[in-house]
Amino acid sequence: MRPPGDVAPANPSRRRFLVAGAAASGALVVGWRSANAQDTLPYLGARIEPTSLGAFVRIEKSGAVTIGARGCEIGQGVKTSLPMLIAEELDVDWNRVRVEQLPYGYVETDKGASDKYGDQSAGGSTSIPTAWKDLRQAGATARWLLLVAASAKLNLPAGQLRTESGNVVAPDGTTLSYGDLVDAASKLDLPTEPRELKKPEDFKIVGKPTPTVDAREIVTGETQFGIDAFLAETLIAVVARSPWIDGGGASLDDAETRKVAGVKDVVRIAGPQPGAPFDGALADGVAVLATSTWAALRGREKLKIEWKPGPFADESTEALHRQADELLKPANAQNALPVRRDGDVDKARKAARKTIEARYTVPFLAHATMEPPAALIRVEKDKVLLIASLQDPDGASEVVGAVTGVPRDKIEIRLARAGGGFGRRLKNDYIAEAALIARQTDKPVKLIWTRDDDLRHDFYRPFCTFQMAASLDRKNEITAWSAHCAATPRNHRDARMKDSPPWASTLAPDDFPAGLIANFDLSLLPLESGQPRGWWRAPAHNATAFAVQSFVDEIAVALKQDPLALRLKLLGEPRELPYQGHGGPVFDTGRMAAVLKAAADKIGWGRKPDKDRGLGIAGHFTFGGYAAHALEVSAIDGNVVVHRAVCAIDVGRVVNPLGLEAQAIGGTIDGLSTALKLGITLKEGKVQQSNFGDYPLLRMGQAPDDVEVVVVDSGHEPSGAGEMALPSALPALTNAIYAATQVRIRELPIGDQLRKIL
Repeated sequence: MRPPGDVAPANPSRRRFLVAGAAASGALVVGWRSANAQDTLPYLGARIEPTSLGAFVRIEKSGAVTIGARGCEIGQGVKTSLPMLIAEELDVDWNRVRVEQLPYGYVETDKGASDKYGDQSAGGSTSIPTAWKDLRQAGATARWLLLVAASAKLNLPAGQLRTESGNVVAPDGTTLSYGDLVDAASKLDLPTEPRELKKPEDFKIVGKPTPTVDAREIVTGETQFGIDAFLAETLIAVVARSPWIDGGGASLDDAETRKVAGVKDVVRIAGPQPGAPFDGALADGVAVLATSTWAALRGREKLKIEWKPGPFADESTEALHRQADELLKPANAQNALPVRRDGDVDKARKAARKTIEARYTVPFLAHATMEPPAALIRVEKDKVLLIASLQDPDGASEVVGAVTGVPRDKIEIRLARAGGGFGRRLKNDYIAEAALIARQTDKPVKLIWTRDDDLRHDFYRPFCTFQMAASLDRKNEITAWSAHCAATPRNHRDARMKDSPPWASTLAPDDFPAGLIANFDLSLLPLESGQPRGWWRAPAHNATAFAVQSFVDEIAVALKQDPLALRLKLLGEPRELPYQGHGGPVFDTGRMAAVLKAAADKIGWGRKPDKDRGLGIAGHFTFGGYAAHALEVSAIDGNVVVHRAVCAIDVGRVVNPLGLEAQAIGGTIDGLSTALKLGITLKEGKVQQSNFGDYPLLRMGQAPDDVEVVVVDSGHEPSGAGEMALPSALPALTNAIYAATQVRIRELPIGDQLRKIL
């Protein structure tokens, strides 16, 4: 690729390294550090030590390139896609690139704390949009340095040179490999202005289907997940936790536990004080430390603990339903917290020919990641090492520092590939537990959660009941829309959200059909509950999409209109509407309509399906991406079978089509599993589910044979892709079930509802 303009050969200065990171303000900064700075890409042992060009790039004499992956890899593919951005602008052959996971990068600067490599978290589908320009700029800057080094060597202006496949090429065909130039390039000063980035039509890597960089290691069992980490002399820890929120241990007898071979110690850890934020350990507990997992579990079984119930010992799912029913009575409407109110809904309802109403309920949900929470930690007097599967390493660093008193710049965090995240690892309670245990011993500690620990001590997706109403005039036009949501607020006892309104991350004020119906009311009625709540894949949207898209179908049936046609009519002409929530600043009705049409076309919308089958459709906007599902199902005798599943998705410019397809398939399957099977219930203040026997994820035999993914390339700036394909899968399924059976599902999970009815 030819750089713009002619650049005179530069005079090399003393050797320096390019450092890319985030300033205290959050903006990416590219600066220089002296060669002895310990913040370059870790050297893992090439035969001839390579040279680093910046925080992300290392080039060997042979021309082989190593690129650092900064993000937390939780299965969303960033270990592949983020290095692709750098490699594209560096102009190297992808098959000569090796990717290495970067550790968490924390540095102290004269302006305060800073993230060395930029944003390393994984949440909200932000990895790609955050990196789209800054990581490409890192690659472009490294390429510029190589061009300038070549210009000095060839005595030619850099503007007359171009790069191709890891080489600098002169007009006469003379070629210098990056390996020949990297030493000279590493001695150059950083350019004073950002380098021009490639145009999309020049991309050679971005947009090309690219396999997961460590796929072979994953399928052959070589990959080390967080739960696999181990150090010499490590003690395994498991914890017996209070089954009640804010409960405590009234008494403890650990005599029999200490007799178990391999058990080394029993220690107590404290949960939060009642009413305090869940910023440390989630519950009071007793930890058993042993030389093996088996010994630790055997020791835990023999603990004799009398737990003292907490203030929420009477909470139950039935009580939550009753509380929601009471709050949603018309007499309590004045107590609702307004989220968005346009026009005059009451006036429009009084003038309406007809008002359609429906109520939808979604349960608490656990994350049930295939790798339960775990952490390996070694606490010493003046330093800490943490190895874990994380989504928020910055938060983990804060927690470890607070628990141990060790300065954060002395806390080393190695990021392991995670066996799923879905928002669970945005909470660092398990890291706090590990640190609390480890500071009581002089050995490294590996904390392991079992599946029952995981399901019974989670930060759950909020419980929500939606009371929906739509008013119609004599022309059957929707003149008013209201949605009153009785929900357990997401910001419950969360210090990071203490200044957020109660509806934050439970409702999105600008979601469809806001801005499309003149009289609009979206309100929250908070439910009292002690259960911890957290981020769950596509927060808010995973619940609201079910209610909204189900209700649109009910309106279409009442009006005897085609459900797709009604959606397109509501969206209207392509235009951009203001969208203030995450994923904004606009909601594009044209892009939403495009994915709906694409899904409908793929499944053959409008045809008469086979006997006992029905077609369902739904679409939703999530975090900047647009997705629609069209499903063909049957439900004979209540046995739901998904015969075809189509997901149409628009996430703007696609970095890795294979990764996008995988996320669309995974999101669809996750949505179907959630709708059919999943729910957390409470009785006497305790979570009733303990393993996959009573929290049954969708099995392979129940899944559709294929998920047909249609990528709608709108050419816009990229959004992420990890969450967009889940929300619309749920209502598309229930809408298809209605088309097949005339039974409307208004409460999830579906479970045995259909069998009882049919």
